[in-house]
Amino acid sequence: MEHVDGNALAGPLAEFFSFDATTATARCNGCGAIGELARAMVYRSGAGTVVRCSSCDHVLATLVETAGRAWIGLSGISAIEVPRGAPTSSG
Repeated sequence: MEHVDGNALAGPLAEFFSFDATTATARCNGCGAIGELARAMVYRSGAGTVVRCSSCDHVLATLVETAGRAWIGLSGISAIEVPRGAPTSSG
């Protein structure tokens, strides 16, 4: 399956966070690599979205959306850093 980069997360994560989450820095639980979510590998299918570490391919996050609900799992991320004053998703 082909992947796209983490910028594809901007829309789906906007429902969960009040800032552009693709600019956040995350630490992978698998290898300890630290990088912007925009650099992650994103795999989308009918079942949902899987976000993988670009260094070791470890699953960082999963997103599942239905018409009335959305779920996010961040089990592969040990920390997320958001700079203060980061732009919000609305501008």
